[in-house]
Amino acid sequence: MQNSRITAVLGPTNTGKTHYAIERMLSYRTGVIGLPLRLLAREVYDRIVAVRGPSVVALITGEERIVPDRVQYWVCTVEAMPEGMGCDFLAVDEIQLCADPERGHVFTDRLLHARGLHETLFMGAETMRSAIASLVPKAQFVRRERMSQLTYAGSKKLSRMPGRAAIVGFSVENCYAIAELLRRTKGGAAVVMGALSPRTRNAQVEMYQNGEVDYLVATDAIGMGLNLDINHVAFSALSKFDGQRMRPLHAEELAQIAGRAGRHMNNGSFGVTGEAPPLEDETIHAIENHQFRPVGKLMWRNSDLQFGSAKRLIQCLEERTNDMLLTRVRESDDLAALKALASDELIAARARDGPSVRLLWDVCRIPDFRGISRGEHAGLLTRIYTDLHQDGVVDENWFALQIARIDRHDGDIDTLSKRLAYIRTWTYVAQRKGWLRDESHWRDQTRAVEDRLSDALHGALTQRFVDRRTSVLLRRLNQKEKLLADVNEQGEVTVEGEFVGKLEGFRFRMDKTGSPDEAKTLRQASVAALVPHWHLMADRFYNAPDPELDFTEQGGLMWGDHAVGKLVAGSDPMKPTVQPFVDEEAGSDVAEKVQRRLQHFIDRKIAAGFEPLLKLQGDETLEGIAKGFAYRMVEGFGIVPRGEVADEVKALDQDARGALRKHGIRFGQFTIFMPLLLKPAPTRLRLVLWSLAKNLQEFPESPPPGMVTVPAAKGVPPGYYAMAGYRAAGERAIRIDMLERLADMLRDKDSRGGFEANPDMLSITGMTLEQFADLMVGLGYKADKGERAKVKAAVLEKPEEKPQEVPVEEPQEAPPAPPTDLPPADPPAEVPNETPTDLPPVELPPEVPQADAEQEVFYTFTWGGRAQRQAPRGERPQGGKPKGKGKPPRGKGQGSNKPERFQAKPKKEKQIDPDNPFAAALMGLKKD
Repeated sequence: MQNSRITAVLGPTNTGKTHYAIERMLSYRTGVIGLPLRLLAREVYDRIVAVRGPSVVALITGEERIVPDRVQYWVCTVEAMPEGMGCDFLAVDEIQLCADPERGHVFTDRLLHARGLHETLFMGAETMRSAIASLVPKAQFVRRERMSQLTYAGSKKLSRMPGRAAIVGFSVENCYAIAELLRRTKGGAAVVMGALSPRTRNAQVEMYQNGEVDYLVATDAIGMGLNLDINHVAFSALSKFDGQRMRPLHAEELAQIAGRAGRHMNNGSFGVTGEAPPLEDETIHAIENHQFRPVGKLMWRNSDLQFGSAKRLIQCLEERTNDMLLTRVRESDDLAALKALASDELIAARARDGPSVRLLWDVCRIPDFRGISRGEHAGLLTRIYTDLHQDGVVDENWFALQIARIDRHDGDIDTLSKRLAYIRTWTYVAQRKGWLRDESHWRDQTRAVEDRLSDALHGALTQRFVDRRTSVLLRRLNQKEKLLADVNEQGEVTVEGEFVGKLEGFRFRMDKTGSPDEAKTLRQASVAALVPHWHLMADRFYNAPDPELDFTEQGGLMWGDHAVGKLVAGSDPMKPTVQPFVDEEAGSDVAEKVQRRLQHFIDRKIAAGFEPLLKLQGDETLEGIAKGFAYRMVEGFGIVPRGEVADEVKALDQDARGALRKHGIRFGQFTIFMPLLLKPAPTRLRLVLWSLAKNLQEFPESPPPGMVTVPAAKGVPPGYYAMAGYRAAGERAIRIDMLERLADMLRDKDSRGGFEANPDMLSITGMTLEQFADLMVGLGYKADKGERAKVKAAVLEKPEEKPQEVPVEEPQEAPPAPPTDLPPADPPAEVPNETPTDLPPVELPPEVPQADAEQEVFYTFTWGGRAQRQAPRGERPQGGKPKGKGKPPRGKGQGSNKPERFQAKPKKEKQIDPDNPFAAALMGLKKD
């Protein structure tokens, strides 16, 4: 020992002190190195194994024990360093932790008593020079300078944090919050905390080191020698909870963490995040120049222990020192556990001799990895000590049960972290020599459970805090690399092989929703790759044939299955404008090209669908009233209810009507319309244009094609049925061309005496008798319901009832009716409503009683004076005089005292019932 050289290698971070110690140890035959963290011990162990092989290197920590048969080099945590081994070389790293309130007494004990046979090395901060010089007079000092420069970079928001940065938090909750924000804005971060197992920590660090993520979120544990490629360190806070109170971090503590930035010859920077106050100038100067006040007091606890009794052991542990540089450490967890167990009468009764007291002290040194209450931890230690003292080993059944409860991999990050902390306790127990019958088996079991939990925790951390695609895309974007986008037939977008969303036409929809920052980041990376694709799409769309495009009944414009725009009302109802659906990032060129193509499409669609109407609008030969009437037809999109233009119709002479008829206009008794515009395609387009002109919020849909009648819905916008090519009457609406054909059939019916519906009437309407009766009531008739004996088919055939809906391929104009603009001929004398004498009487067979004859329902229709379409079916009277004061229309020979004059000689027509409402339309409009 007297020839042993003691050297203190001191200096700031990134001076290569640990690397120097490893090289010195490997130059000897045997050696021991103590490190402050289990994570760092594992890192150093892996480095030495890579050089000398696993057969000569041992790893001893609280939870790991790898001891080959031919051990030459021991890598340990400082607490686990073996004593009295007589190794050639011994080193202790981060010796400045002698001043740590919780663990400092262990480092101080190694400083005072741990020695190598030939060389002893203490590595740490320059602040320990005076303390080491006083306590170890023979020590030699080596000053090592930092290999790179460390500068202050000020405050930066997390959203603007540079790449390859570590953000330091001082609580688990703070680290998780930072990592979550980085996932949203930067694609994710690796998480490194002292409580992580080496397996989880290594997996997280590997993600950072290989570039999967550009950010590391860590506790102050990274200040203890972890070697990572960090360019910038940012503090999220400048104070921490030290186990008793919140206190500000000292400049030397900040420097130890900030020094992780800049490795080897690469310069580094440090600063704060937006949540932390800026550093003071004095602190910045001290960190940049590595100038700190010397350590004044080292934590100390008596290591000369006596095990005569538990009481005597406690007295030794609480013994004070007279050295001015040393101060007794505050009560530690192991001493508190010893006091709790010693106060138990049963434990005190067992711990009566030296070996029992020594065993009790070994049990009390089991760390409280779980972080539960001291009372619960003392209960666990009581059970372990009782088993060891009574049986010599821990009950393996009980031990197996504790492990089985923990060996579960479900749950969130907090749940997995707690289980990992619990398994560390049992891993520690399994590592103690002689505490279990089958030590090797239980060491493997606890290690396997820890590995499974570590992998599950790594997966949970990655899933929660890493968005791999955003990270990859942003990194490529920041490196100014050209991103490659691909869009498959389903519109799914992948960028650099990562699925990012779908294209709906010229709009990009990301596949997930999140915070605004997260969405903005992902979109920024995605659209940069989509811009070239949008230009190619725009060219393909511009050259697409019209059949690939369509419009919806709500005014949308479609390209295949995707909406690419919508119609907007223009100054002319027949000339709507187009609003394209194009993302702003696609550029104005793409938007203009899409807009032009859609405008061409809808203009051609209107030109083809409304060709007769556009020809009417452009007819320069029309003059005067005819020209004005043509304007009304264009304004009504080719359909105008006659009641709205009654005066204009009266004012038209025969020449004007003839000129209008040349354009296909039909002057119906209820509607003035162009039959060609009743086809499904023009009807669908007309409703869209009409809805735009009316500025409707929701456009009504067109009726199904080919239907003669449809249910008359309530609450539709006024004028809808006319634009749809229908007229509402009762519970249903009938197509206007079929209504005109029905009117032709009803002209010669006896409206005063009453008439019944014939099969032709039911056929063209596609209605049942009940529905037809409702329709007639809606048109102004009164329907009287009755029953009678059904006539045999051989005697009098019953009209076959038709289904309610009769498909019609195309609405066709009815056979031409007598011109409505000519006066009717004088009606004949009224014919009495008598039963025809040429029909045989209806008789039932003698064997069937009259009362049991099959009955049939029939309706007799008479003019009711006004339409009753607003009244529901159940509220309308079935017999008697209808409500209202309507009178039958008066025609010639029914009260007209003045002879009427006509502009043209009337044609001789069929006799017309003067009570028929359609005759009233002919005769009662002042002979238009």
